[in-house]
Amino acid sequence: MKLDQQIREYFETLYSTWGRQHWWPAHSRFEVIVGAYLTQNTSWTNVEKALANLRLARRLSVRGIRETPLPGLERLIRSAGYFRQKARRLKTFVRYLDQQYAGSLDRMFAQPTSKLRDELLALNGVGPETADSILLYAGNHPVFVVDAYTRRILERHRLVHAKTTYDEIRALFEHALAEVAPATRRQSRERPAPALSKETAAPPDATPNRPRGSSHPPSRMSTAARSARVQVFNEMHGLIVGVGKNYCQKSQMRCEQCPLQKFLPG
Repeated sequence: MKLDQQIREYFETLYSTWGRQHWWPAHSRFEVIVGAYLTQNTSWTNVEKALANLRLARRLSVRGIRETPLPGLERLIRSAGYFRQKARRLKTFVRYLDQQYAGSLDRMFAQPTSKLRDELLALNGVGPETADSILLYAGNHPVFVVDAYTRRILERHRLVHAKTTYDEIRALFEHALAEVAPATRRQSRERPAPALSKETAAPPDATPNRPRGSSHPPSRMSTAARSARVQVFNEMHGLIVGVGKNYCQKSQMRCEQCPLQKFLPG
């Protein structure tokens, strides 16, 4: 089976099993950006605590981060770990936004994808995964986010090797999934995003003992209108996280229960 076709079959298998994952769970684009910084080297549970603290203090905005003294910001995000480092990095992002785009996310996200990606990668503390998370989930730019789960699953399925680069994996998914969702299609909030067959369009009902991938409750950002291509990249990343969290764990593999078990090499 060709690599592109296999990636597409992974997507359809996971989507038919779990449905929409509602990534990224957030109320605003800026909350997505803050979450992308905070989730580095920590669990999402810890990030949610930090976001709740910022929201309660009314600091979860560009202005809020700008005007909060560094020690105060550190206290608010302490639960996310590496809080001093992350507080400085959030300040750096807001300073960049102010200097380059007069504090406007609209102006920033209106830039061409490659230009904006290079600018984000030039910021302290922003690697490819963080940059692409900001572009995809906050900016609706058509880039695929590659994380540790993605690499682990692909390596165990022998689709890539240890020396395959981040950008090579990103390009693989972007090319493979382009046929699933033509960039010219638009999706409404209510209509399922991927262009799937009737057999895969409706996921089964959830059961208490059956994981639903990495799904979150619908949020303002997860239900926002976006292009079909962006939506599919969004869903595929969330679905892969579900496999990594529930089945393809770092120290334990539960291949017998995994929806992708049938694709394992013999």
